[in-house]
Amino acid sequence: MDPYAEWESSQIDPHVPFHASSRHHHHTWAKTYHSFPQLYIQPRTTQEIRKVVTLAQRCRRRLVVVGCAHSPSDLTCTSSWMVNLDHYNKLLAIDKSSHRVTMQAGIRLSDLIARLKENGLAMPNLGSIDNQSIAGAFATATHGSSTRHGLLSQSVLSLNIMLADGRELQCAPDKHADLFSAALVSLGALGIITEVVFQAVPAFKIQWSQSLHPLQDIISDWEKGLWSRAEFTRVWWLPYKKKVVRWRADKTDEDIRLPSSTPWTGTLGFHTYHTLLYISTWFPRILPLLENFVLRVQYGFTYDGAHTTAVQEGQSGLLMNCLYSQFVNEWAIPLERGPEALTRLSAWLHGDQETSRIPYDLNGIYVHAPIEVRVTDTSTNPGARPYLDSTVPSGPTLYLNATLYRPYNTDPPCRKRYYEAFEWLMKELGGRPHWAKNFSTVTKDEIHSMYPQMREWLRVRHEVDPDGLFVGDWHRRLILPTSHGELPLRCEERRSRVEAAKTGGFNWFGQLPTTSSSPHSCQESFDMIHGAEAMKSGTVPVGAGETK
Repeated sequence: MDPYAEWESSQIDPHVPFHASSRHHHHTWAKTYHSFPQLYIQPRTTQEIRKVVTLAQRCRRRLVVVGCAHSPSDLTCTSSWMVNLDHYNKLLAIDKSSHRVTMQAGIRLSDLIARLKENGLAMPNLGSIDNQSIAGAFATATHGSSTRHGLLSQSVLSLNIMLADGRELQCAPDKHADLFSAALVSLGALGIITEVVFQAVPAFKIQWSQSLHPLQDIISDWEKGLWSRAEFTRVWWLPYKKKVVRWRADKTDEDIRLPSSTPWTGTLGFHTYHTLLYISTWFPRILPLLENFVLRVQYGFTYDGAHTTAVQEGQSGLLMNCLYSQFVNEWAIPLERGPEALTRLSAWLHGDQETSRIPYDLNGIYVHAPIEVRVTDTSTNPGARPYLDSTVPSGPTLYLNATLYRPYNTDPPCRKRYYEAFEWLMKELGGRPHWAKNFSTVTKDEIHSMYPQMREWLRVRHEVDPDGLFVGDWHRRLILPTSHGELPLRCEERRSRVEAAKTGGFNWFGQLPTTSSSPHSCQESFDMIHGAEAMKSGTVPVGAGETK
């Protein structure tokens, strides 16, 4: 540990442990980015989290909270201090009459699901995976696929957050409401979420079916019940075959009936497809043929209308296998623009420039399948709406996810131009990128124009963290205002360089502020700054709502 930080740690609550390592190699789940934090800290208690925050302020070290690092972007990259809450993961209380559940914010969704099941409860909806922590899932606007459900944050009733001055505040729709609306999609830039009260539901099973259809049949059924006939619906689109696999599910009381399996749906199929994708890196023209492999071998579909069914517990049936390392570029657009989006993107991928009206050359571009199509609806939610909610406020939202696999950590050659074309179309259709995904052509001005309440989020962020204790290069690059010649915030971390990693992806390096040479002057500065800011702040007056 840095000698200065070690000295400060011994002065701040010396009886409170400081669990830190200086040898951690961080990488995203997809290994798209790697970084090497100065310290990797795993607190076990609220007191330990408070010590981390106070020490980081004194040492001018940005804090990055990370769970499973499933976001393939550089959002969680740092050379500063990384905080992981895997040991701060207790289920604190269950009210069986109201189904309200209180938990520490580091609990992984998989562990939460298991604990809820023991008590006859479940989460009302899920995304595709359950590796994330509860706080990380809603901090980036995670969603499932149902017009009867919205974002996962819609089930958050209240939360506690540790601010940059060491205070832990409880906020809810009727308590520090603006902080609550900002924290529901915080992007890690407001503080450390420590506790969550969540609305669970009685445990349920789902009966699902998936079937093969021509793309045009799905477009024709778009406004005739495609997304509303079942509680849960999602579509996987194979663009070269112009086919889709439609998956839909409803709750049921039937006995569990697991999906049939063959060697091709297990290890053999997994490794065969992985190898074929790797070969396509040098011979991308085989990618249209690989769609036949996906349909015939992995799904077992040989004709339109072919289908499979199963009955599973909801909390497992709603999940999917992400298979391999991947780039994911997902955008939210109004549901009614979906047919146009699919038609124009399909035309571009088949060389029909006149129909697509996408001003990018297709020559030599071959992409991976499937393109994932999902839906949510937050417009009927009577609760608080996050300031940075990416969904459409006035109706259902469609999500299009252009996934590109990285077989054996090798980047596909089509990525740059494919994503430029895809993002151009999404922006023209009024889209917003998913915060945790790999969008690459969006400017800060465009982000601000997409979010009418961005000004409110920025106001709250500045009031609770004026020194930038939780601010990194990703936030500055895409969200935070920048004036010519403006200096970084006191604890803010800027990126210094990014270089290709030998094992694939990129190594990310940050520039850290200089620590104070005098512990006393650092402490005096900390007290002065936060005393003044707390006096001015209308969001979190000193002592208001503070938890002990």
